[in-house]
Amino acid sequence: MKCGLEIHVQLDTKSKLFCNCPTNYQDAPPNTNICPVCLNQPGAKPHPPNRRALEGALRIALMLDCSINPEISYFMRKHYNYPDLPSGYQRTSIPLGLDGELNGVRIREVHIEEDPGQYRPDHGTVDFNRSGIPLIEIVTEPDMRSPEEARSFLRELIRVLEYSGCARGEGTMRADVNISLEGGRRVEIKNINSIKGAYRALKFEMVRQKNLLKRGVEVKQETRAFLESQMITVSMRMKEEAEDYRYIPDPDLPPMKFEGEMVDEIKENIPEAPHLKVKRFMEEYGLREEDARVITSELELADAFEEVAESFDPEAAALWMRDELKRVLYYNRMTFAESGITASDILELLNMMKNKEITSKAGKKIMEEMPVSDRSPREIAEDLGLIGIVDESEVVSAVEQAIKENPQAVKDYHDGKEAAINFLVGQVMRITRGKAEPERTVELIKERI
Repeated sequence: MKCGLEIHVQLDTKSKLFCNCPTNYQDAPPNTNICPVCLNQPGAKPHPPNRRALEGALRIALMLDCSINPEISYFMRKHYNYPDLPSGYQRTSIPLGLDGELNGVRIREVHIEEDPGQYRPDHGTVDFNRSGIPLIEIVTEPDMRSPEEARSFLRELIRVLEYSGCARGEGTMRADVNISLEGGRRVEIKNINSIKGAYRALKFEMVRQKNLLKRGVEVKQETRAFLESQMITVSMRMKEEAEDYRYIPDPDLPPMKFEGEMVDEIKENIPEAPHLKVKRFMEEYGLREEDARVITSELELADAFEEVAESFDPEAAALWMRDELKRVLYYNRMTFAESGITASDILELLNMMKNKEITSKAGKKIMEEMPVSDRSPREIAEDLGLIGIVDESEVVSAVEQAIKENPQAVKDYHDGKEAAINFLVGQVMRITRGKAEPERTVELIKERI
């Protein structure tokens, strides 16, 4: 199998690519964020390209290790007739970035283009609010050899886009998937708007083409649509080639040249790409790859970790942030940036546990309160009465009391029911008011039964 991807993601700008209309198309009534330029009305001319969109495209291209095209750049008209394209052509730039790479997959080019409107064939309506929003298109070489490799690449790409701060993320992603098996021709699958959808489309199409080749049937070069509700692909039309679109330079838009100073300034300000950050965290902090990937899942979380690691054991901090912090964020359905938790909050909590002011169980309770409270970890601990750890002699006494009061749990444990130990730990916690260390409590119970 060979697979290449063409990924379209909206750039995060307040106005469209060639006019001043707002880009909040999802919140506006249909056909209200429009103007004569969006609709290509007679006499309407496009404004010069949105500078923020161009800079965002360059920023993403550089984060994908692309070389910025040193030649004169300009926009082309890509001609095709569809109800969501009032002009009969789409403005798309020549490649701005070339010859990049991400996780072993070569990036052929990165360019910018305008989004078409939203056509609903089932209703026979078109909403042009989206028309003209800047899109970045990332085209890969056919370097992926399985649906799993394509899924892994898309996940990493989405992380790069999120780190860039210039794109709107997976929610606006639309991918065209090109796939071929040895002995067959290339098929393009459209209408894919999620990583999961791309994976499922590839799985189905791989089996479909394999079965055709087994029966000696030719795999046609065509464009197919992915029907996510049925998880199948269906034929749309014979595959177009570049010449079918009759590209011509757009005479209404000026040529552009990205000077070295502008590119150097963008390079200085781009964040470290997540896949590079993973490698550095493994080398610099001794983290396992799995831990490094979770910690770098958000740029703000990675930055907070580095701040914590300056004055706390990095491996211990990473383990706590990967397990407990991410658990709490996931439960509350929020990102780290949305939680309001700071690196100093995390450091305060970790030091309280390290200094034996609170138990690890108390630390988990405090962490659960942190996203929904404006109090510091210490203030939360004081309010909940979690400060203090009982000494071992008190824990031993509580363990002996729990064993004496619960002979059935002891018998269950001896009968092979490992879960009975958790019940006894719970009883010790009740007696000590949650101030015994759970790990040591388990050891003491097992020693005595």
